[in-house]
Amino acid sequence: MGVPILPTISTGFIVLSAILVAIGWGIIIKGNVEAHKKVMLAAGVSALIFFLIYASRTIFIGNTSFGGPDELKIYYTFFLFFHIILATVGAVFGIVSIVTGLKKKNSTHSKIGPITSIIWFFTAITGVAVYLLLYVIYKGGETTSVIKAIFGF
Repeated sequence: MGVPILPTISTGFIVLSAILVAIGWGIIIKGNVEAHKKVMLAAGVSALIFFLIYASRTIFIGNTSFGGPDELKIYYTFFLFFHIILATVGAVFGIVSIVTGLKKKNSTHSKIGPITSIIWFFTAITGVAVYLLLYVIYKGGETTSVIKAIFGF
């Protein structure tokens, strides 16, 4: 059996969002505000599509628990919490960055934008690592409620 399709697709959208953020960052360094706006909005849409797939899967199917060795579960769980915190902070920063950019609050946007981008890069990297640990390196464990998947009860 191969990797499950929904986690693979959703992880692809997170990777796409990070690539678009990197491209958008490069574009704004060159001073092209309109192209930057379009690319960053596409990055936001890509992240939103990830979230919608992830949330739908969590609600309707459940989360997959770590299927690797028991002695690694505590490290995986710590890493997962780190990723969840990064993703939450990154999402909040992302929304603020998009809103300040669209409202042309350039001073605030130019200060928070680079911080948001860095947080998002780490979110994407840790998200891919979670995906690899759950579905590629180890066979995923039971797919069940969020609490049971994370804590094992």
